[in-house]
Amino acid sequence: METKLTKNGVSTTTAAGQEQWEKFRAPNRKMYIQYDYRHTNGVLFSTIAPTLEQCRQKRDKWIKENK
Repeated sequence: METKLTKNGVSTTTAAGQEQWEKFRAPNRKMYIQYDYRHTNGVLFSTIAPTLEQCRQKRDKWIKENK
C-alpha cells in the first residue's frame, strides 16, 4: 500500500529532523497513527500508536536510548 509516508515501499521522510504521520483504520476498526521520524544522524524511526502524542513519546524514548 502506498501512502504519503512511502513511495515504492520506501519512506518519504528524508530530511534530518523531519517527522511525518498519518491516520489509518486497522482491520479491528480502531484508528491509529503511523509515524516516521528521521533523526539528525540520518536513522529512521517508525512506530504505530493510537495517538500522535504516544508516537512522539516512543520517539523521545528511542532517542534517549540511542545516544
